[in-house]
Amino acid sequence: MRIVRIANFVAPNSGGIRTALRHWGEEYRARGHEVHLVIPEPGEPHELQSQGHVHHLPATPTGAGYSLMWARRPVARLLTELAPDRLEVHDRATLRWLGPWARRHGIPTMMLSHENMTGILVRRLHSPQGLAERTADFINRKSAKDYDRIVCPSHYAAAEWRRFGADARVVTLGVDLESFQPPAERSPLTPDGRERPEGQVQIVHCGRLSPEKNPGLTLGALRELVDRGVDAHLTVLGHGPMREELMESSADLPVTFHEYISGRQALAEVLGRADLAISPGPVETFGLAALEALACGVPVVCPDEGALSEVVGPAGAVAPSRPEAFADAALDVLGRGDLTDVARTQAERFNWEDSTSQMLAIHAELG
Repeated sequence: MRIVRIANFVAPNSGGIRTALRHWGEEYRARGHEVHLVIPEPGEPHELQSQGHVHHLPATPTGAGYSLMWARRPVARLLTELAPDRLEVHDRATLRWLGPWARRHGIPTMMLSHENMTGILVRRLHSPQGLAERTADFINRKSAKDYDRIVCPSHYAAAEWRRFGADARVVTLGVDLESFQPPAERSPLTPDGRERPEGQVQIVHCGRLSPEKNPGLTLGALRELVDRGVDAHLTVLGHGPMREELMESSADLPVTFHEYISGRQALAEVLGRADLAISPGPVETFGLAALEALACGVPVVCPDEGALSEVVGPAGAVAPSRPEAFADAALDVLGRGDLTDVARTQAERFNWEDSTSQMLAIHAELG
């Protein structure tokens, strides 16, 4: 089967979607399928990677770290040349036109809903909840009609489709359990590479530094802990448009903004030095960064909204999105003793082999 995937919100330093695409592509290839991925420049027009054929098309920078393929003609031309047996569209906004296009060409389609539109409208655009739900429902109803299958990474993500009766399937993401493992022994170093001070709590922030991820909550929780006399240090693992603003606002706090880490092994080593991870995104539809921390044996504090609680389970704590509540949750987790095995066991529930099997089963339903 020739499976073509296309995504717009993928960049060299982007996170979850890029990682998921790579792992699914590698698994598809391992099971004998021909796999293509169409994404924006930069990159060679065509290259063969471990995940299959990767095609980069001309794109326009947005100023938010992404470049988008706005022009439809080059996309349609390439897809026509590739003649897919199945088309996966990993974009619910800028590439929505591909559902009707593929139907006209007799190509079965699957749209991956990696974002919660209602949550983004509320959090990023400050829309009233009712208006956000009505707007999302209007757009989503059309997408549900235009695509053969809607697939979501969590029950939270699927809820906004199911509230008007759409048959949204849930396929959770996975984690590279080989690369992300608990360290064999406790490192003498902190996540930011310093010699580990005796008794200092090492916290890492997991997540992109953008408004919808609410990264300021992590810094607020750190400030609350420091005000309570807790000797804690935060290492921020994440980049995004709010980075400079957050660095300025936290200049008086014990925090390090880590440079971008590209390699999985290097990231796992840094994560494994932490005592606790904070993943504050209120509208996360999965939370791959939090899952990678769990796989390294690090418990996670996350909000009581969004999908992160589905991922974290018993390997951490869930709290309202307030600094004092997150500080309370952090102290609760730290007071439970060594949660390495609990975190690792929770992470092992999510693997790419099972995720891929579910994806291929849905593809098989399409003919």
